[in-house]
Amino acid sequence: MTGLEKITSEIKAEADKSVAVIIDKANAEAASIIAGAEKEAAEACDKVNHDVSVRLSASKSTAESAAALRKRRLILEEKQKLIGEVIEEAKNLIYALPDSVYFDKILKLAERNVNPAAGTIIFNEKDLNRLPADFETKLNAIAVSKGGKLTVSKETRPIDGGFILLYEGIDQNCSITSLFETNIEAVQDKIQKLLF
Repeated sequence: MTGLEKITSEIKAEADKSVAVIIDKANAEAASIIAGAEKEAAEACDKVNHDVSVRLSASKSTAESAAALRKRRLILEEKQKLIGEVIEEAKNLIYALPDSVYFDKILKLAERNVNPAAGTIIFNEKDLNRLPADFETKLNAIAVSKGGKLTVSKETRPIDGGFILLYEGIDQNCSITSLFETNIEAVQDKIQKLLF
């Protein structure tokens, strides 16, 4: 082997060693980068899975809350409907009372509402036409005991039942519907306790 071949051979061997070191270093860096990328990808996947899980849980919770609210609202609507039906039935029972019982109730209602002044009591046409013969006498006995006087008007009003008291141009509505409306909360509470 000549001197030139020996030098070339040594340079080539040196270059091969350098290349091998560079390749080893590059492979190590590549492995490190790949390991880092795989770790980041795994962490990103875990984060996405966690976020999806949190969102699903929140969505489920929101859906359950909305369903529970809707259920409560539907139950409340049904209860209100039933209470309304019971109130209408109660009114109808009052309207259907025999005349003697109905007008006894009217006298008791008048006793609670009469003022110590002269006034007029006004009925609907049906009630005016079926007044018992002694009704005005009984009514005035009640009015006098309270310091007043009441006259049954020949005028009628379009009310469902009950009466209107008129004192010095001021109406006091004692119709059946008005009494239920005035006491609606108490009536609804009693009905709710009975039904539910």
